[in-house]
Amino acid sequence: MASVIRALAVLVATMAVVLQVSNSTVHKVGDSAGWTTMGNVNYKEWAATESFRVGDVIKFTYNAQFHNVLRVTHAMYRSCNATVPLESYSTGNDSIAIKTKGHHFFICGVPGHCQAGQKVDIHVLNVSVAVTPSALPAPTPTTAAKTPAPSPSTAAPHKFVKGQFALLGLFTVATLAFVVSG
Repeated sequence: MASVIRALAVLVATMAVVLQVSNSTVHKVGDSAGWTTMGNVNYKEWAATESFRVGDVIKFTYNAQFHNVLRVTHAMYRSCNATVPLESYSTGNDSIAIKTKGHHFFICGVPGHCQAGQKVDIHVLNVSVAVTPSALPAPTPTTAAKTPAPSPSTAAPHKFVKGQFALLGLFTVATLAFVVSG
């Protein structure tokens, strides 16, 4: 009987973790335009349409020959000061996990880019989801209001959620088999 209770406790804990991980969101900064000075992207407006939570991921996609990403303080953000960033990224495809609530400030450190509007204030609410770096979902649009919904024939499958629930199902079957055999 104790093994049954232990197995059920493990099952419930695993289900809770899987469901929390599947709720994290990847936010592609600037949506299809990405992180750029081209196309008059309004990053303040973009950030205002998103709901950021602890556990989400901010993805910066850009041409690394012309841009970078610097995490800075609020004062540095306001003045576009790129001299001593808190963190810097330069791959052109940077995913940054949100670990704390509050404001997270990012600018492009290339001279003139921040002044031209290539800066974003990510305001993270006091709501969290659990996420592990190895289980990050693929980037997906996060607001349906910006673009029409794709037709079922063109919609990309959400492999992350399907994979997590398949794993949960496999774990559930294994746990039940263990309980029945024990």
